[in-house]
Amino acid sequence: MTRRGVTAALCATGSIIGALAAIGAIGGFRLNLTPSEPLGIWRIEPLHRAAIAGDLVFICPPAKPRFEEARQRGYLRRGLCAGRFAPLIKTVAALPGQRIDIGVNVEIDGEVLGSSRIRKTDGEGRAIDPYPGGTVPPGHLYLHSSFASSYDSRYFGPVPDSSLLGLARPVLTFDP
Repeated sequence: MTRRGVTAALCATGSIIGALAAIGAIGGFRLNLTPSEPLGIWRIEPLHRAAIAGDLVFICPPAKPRFEEARQRGYLRRGLCAGRFAPLIKTVAALPGQRIDIGVNVEIDGEVLGSSRIRKTDGEGRAIDPYPGGTVPPGHLYLHSSFASSYDSRYFGPVPDSSLLGLARPVLTFDP
């Protein structure tokens, strides 16, 4: 193939990928490449009620310094949310008014949250500070992932429910 043919093929491939990404964004589809939930294609389904504990949701991280530091450390990816963060897929673990206590594990209203061991360091051996605990404030959600190394509310605390995009529904996923 000639240099012109290779260039044309690369341009065509780039155009197709761009078009698929645009269609996916418009249709509420997202590609999950993190181990917090199964890898693959997910869809954001509008939520026409208040979030409840157990909902698997897409949420935009707030544009705050703690999340910028998390992106610099590689915990978060760039995306279309405020602050240029990619949406997170997490499970709603606690709602406003519920008490979060942090020890070896997370406790919600005195009950240990499964798969919630608190790590003192990240995968690179860097210190990571946990959320100190407290009551989930009005208009906020406490999020969790059962993946041991997940960056979730164990470390960043409750997040505003106004950044909730909708329910996370798998379309085509692969368990590693």
